[in-house]
Amino acid sequence: MRVDSHIHFWRYDSQEYPWISADMQGLKRDLLPEDVRPLLDAAGIDSCIAVQARVAERETDFLLDLAGQYPWVAGVIGWVDLSSDSLAQRLASWASNRKLMGFRHILQGDPNAGELVDSAAFRRGVALLQSRQMIYELLIFADQLPAVTDFSRRSDQHWLVLDHLGKPNIRNRRLDSWRRDLAPIAALPHVVCKLSGLVTEANDASGKFDAAHLRDYLDVALEMFGPQRLLFGSDWPVCLLVASYAEAADIVERWSAQLSASDREWIWGSTAARIYGLTPAEISSSGDA
Repeated sequence: MRVDSHIHFWRYDSQEYPWISADMQGLKRDLLPEDVRPLLDAAGIDSCIAVQARVAERETDFLLDLAGQYPWVAGVIGWVDLSSDSLAQRLASWASNRKLMGFRHILQGDPNAGELVDSAAFRRGVALLQSRQMIYELLIFADQLPAVTDFSRRSDQHWLVLDHLGKPNIRNRRLDSWRRDLAPIAALPHVVCKLSGLVTEANDASGKFDAAHLRDYLDVALEMFGPQRLLFGSDWPVCLLVASYAEAADIVERWSAQLSASDREWIWGSTAARIYGLTPAEISSSGDA
């Protein structure tokens, strides 16, 4: 059982995806399940989790529609206004769709992220998710780790997922400061961490990355979280800005080869199955819609 815990899909529209900037020309096209399925097959990946890329409720509906068409899209992390007074009603509208696993809000680079996660409305929203056994995923830059530490500590009624190792500044080799700020969050047993999005944080001005240095960050993640709270994610198609799907997966594949078979199983699928509540029937190796 092998799961890619972090994949995005979209039908490209410049107004819908303003974060896809001028230097991301390769992403300015439709990128859908049929585009990634051959890459998953080549890497031996059985299923994936589709993660939001737009700050809009229609993103949740779009991803759920794809998950309904493709059985191997095993779960969806959508978007909803977590601070809204009508959050309970919005969640009720999706209650019958068991592929909706949780939600994410894009905090990375937001100068007001600390104020948002400390606000009573946002915390009530996340508490409501957790009371319904739904996941909240944290998308931040490494320098925002201190701003979400208290929020992470108090939001302890269900899993929190830290995307992309908290986006360490790998290209500028800020390993020590990232390790220091990550430690209080990694110590929380309800927080798990995705080994994802690494190549785009590691590439230098020439568009290359030092794979050996990148593995230092994987080593720290293993030390702090242990294999049972780590899970592989490709961050396809964003990874294509720097590396192919195969190259992104191979970094974790080669690094994890040092581990025991059981530890590798946690990172490559068992952790994802545990936190997203996936059953064997939902982890299909079939590429058919």
